[in-house]
Amino acid sequence: MTDPRPGEPRRIPAEEARQGEIILRKRWQRIVFIAGLAGFVLFILFAGLAYANGFLGAEVLRK
Repeated sequence: MTDPRPGEPRRIPAEEARQGEIILRKRWQRIVFIAGLAGFVLFILFAGLAYANGFLGAEVLRK
């Protein structure tokens, strides 16, 4: 492959430009990955509940 001329975009074949893979070879890597996904889901659920309840019952503290 020749070098592109200055100012021209570099052309990459589709085979070389595809997305990478997530490779989790060790058990601890899989555990950390799954815990991160679960933590994200729990955070979203908690944030939704907190928002729906007026940020965890903040009205009760005002009374």
